[in-house]
Amino acid sequence: MRYTAYSDYQRLKYGEKTYKIPINIPAGCPNRDGTIGLGGCIFCGEKGTGFENLPDSWSVSRQLEENINYIGKKYHAKKFSAYFQNYTNTFLPLTDLSAFLAEAAAFPSVVELCISTRPDCLPSRYLDEIARIGAEHNKEICIELGLQTANYHTLAKINRGHSLAEFIDAVIRIKKLGFSCCAHVIVNLPWDEDEDMIETAKILSALKVDSIKLHALYIEKNTPMATLYLNRDIELISLEAYVKRVVTFLEYLDPSIAIQRLVGRAPAEDTLFCNWNTSWWKIRDLIEAELEENDTWQGKRFDYLGGIDYGK
Repeated sequence: MRYTAYSDYQRLKYGEKTYKIPINIPAGCPNRDGTIGLGGCIFCGEKGTGFENLPDSWSVSRQLEENINYIGKKYHAKKFSAYFQNYTNTFLPLTDLSAFLAEAAAFPSVVELCISTRPDCLPSRYLDEIARIGAEHNKEICIELGLQTANYHTLAKINRGHSLAEFIDAVIRIKKLGFSCCAHVIVNLPWDEDEDMIETAKILSALKVDSIKLHALYIEKNTPMATLYLNRDIELISLEAYVKRVVTFLEYLDPSIAIQRLVGRAPAEDTLFCNWNTSWWKIRDLIEAELEENDTWQGKRFDYLGGIDYGK
């Protein structure tokens, strides 16, 4: 394997393969309801990212039981990560979030609480409460943060509602508490070049994030991004260019950082464009083939931290 697969990372950490169980709770987003912005990121649809989730009206226990019973039987799995996936989970009142997390932490087969949120929506009192729950139930904590790109001009264009600084600050505070941190990156945003992805890989390496999820931009219907796409105001790179950009990103990335995914996915019926009409696993195979063909690997160009000794 020419990159650090997340499955291997988790197996080393927990002694066996672990499976993520998505949990849907009624969290909103401060970038959608007017708290900091309206409408959210220009690529984000009404459903957020939880299109495979069970209803948020179900209790956390019911969602865990349903999915653990299915996945446990299918894959003979014994250890699970409770993944609070959709929207900005730390935008909930702290007492509500605490109750949801504690309910998941009470499951003996859950070894990790994984919480997805925005880097600008992570006050210290929330982190302290998450740490308390983790310690009380002896569970590991992972915080997933959407960055998308280190190009702060692009962050403004996609209406992220935060800059690069907030992301850097959030990762530093997460790591101080001993939590692991996962960053989400969209590799092919229309305003980004290869150099932007190289800089993104460098910043994530310098911050020592633990894992990364790479995504290809999909154009969801009825979003501002869809309007730009239909009006031909943006142009997306080709699949071949995406594969090469991912390979370049990996070359500059610290080899100790685990790769949770190389490309994302979305329901075809909700999108105008998704993954060049190609299955996610075929794109993964293309990336792995490109690594092999060029005899390259994650971290090949990871030589830029720690200062340069000029010998003077």
